[in-house]
Amino acid sequence: MAHENQNKPFLTTRSLTPENQETPIEFLRSELIPSKYFFRRNHFLYPKLVTQNFILPITGKVINPFTFYYQHLLNMTPTTITGLLECAGNKRSKFEPKVFGEQWEEGAISQGQWRGVALRDLLAITGLLDTAKEVLFEGYDYGTHEGTEKNVRYARSLPIEKALHLDTIIAYEYNGRPLTYKHGFPLRLFVPGWYGMASVKWLKKITVIDYHFKGPFQANDYVYYPKDNSPSFPVTTVNVNSIIQNPLDLAILTTGNHTIEGLAWSGEGIITKVEISFDGQNWVDTLLTKRHEENYTWSQWHFHWNATEGEHTILCRATDSKGRSQPTEPMWNKKGYGYNAISKARVKVK
Repeated sequence: MAHENQNKPFLTTRSLTPENQETPIEFLRSELIPSKYFFRRNHFLYPKLVTQNFILPITGKVINPFTFYYQHLLNMTPTTITGLLECAGNKRSKFEPKVFGEQWEEGAISQGQWRGVALRDLLAITGLLDTAKEVLFEGYDYGTHEGTEKNVRYARSLPIEKALHLDTIIAYEYNGRPLTYKHGFPLRLFVPGWYGMASVKWLKKITVIDYHFKGPFQANDYVYYPKDNSPSFPVTTVNVNSIIQNPLDLAILTTGNHTIEGLAWSGEGIITKVEISFDGQNWVDTLLTKRHEENYTWSQWHFHWNATEGEHTILCRATDSKGRSQPTEPMWNKKGYGYNAISKARVKVK
């Protein structure tokens, strides 16, 4: 009796201290990525889990400062969102010239079902003063940062408008189970449509502020510094993007029928079209096999190809409902964020 193939993919290690691991995205076809395959992005060592992790104070420019207990949040009206998280440095290894930082390939992205409480529901309880400008989120993870003499916590802020968005949530579950420790248990922020740096893990406290936050992970990191010395600007919304999952880059194939398949996504609107080309001039539409009307999920696509002998370069270009398409060349920036040039896979057919 033949045994079922038990081969399983593994995370790809980018660093161990702190831990940064890449999702084996080319080998996964599930719409909901299991926690064990969800990419891991850390700036510091994992924080210790203590009793204080299970309370969440909201203070600052609010009318009624309030401390929310974990069980209190579980008893509130929940919000469930299926959405992806993509690290701003995803595909950093593809930039030319190269830039410093974790050399992510295509797997600093994962998707699943998030459940929690809308942040605006919590802010409705505390109330906001008229002077409120931003909402600051501080995690329990901390360590040294370039340019600082003492330990700093990972902290980021959102403008009031984004904080009050219906889909910005304080999450406590992923795919129907409590968050795993390595992905922010017990509470984390989830900001769909924005790159992952905004979704602060291991939430320690929330502070409503009346100024623009300038912490190191907001004013120095996660900022686009373009090549032409034009003004810098913050990393926020996920760019329209795609990957080719099959065939793998530099694969050797046999002549005949093959299925080219992959994913496409955007932080604004939905994916409306995915095209492929073999010469960079003539483009044909692929079939969007799982096309979502939700803004925050990727779409799956495929194309049936009769492969002929020789070397071929497969190009893939996604377009979203906001009219954004992947560019031929990425916007190079010195920290390597937001790579979204046309996707490419080179194959040899024998």
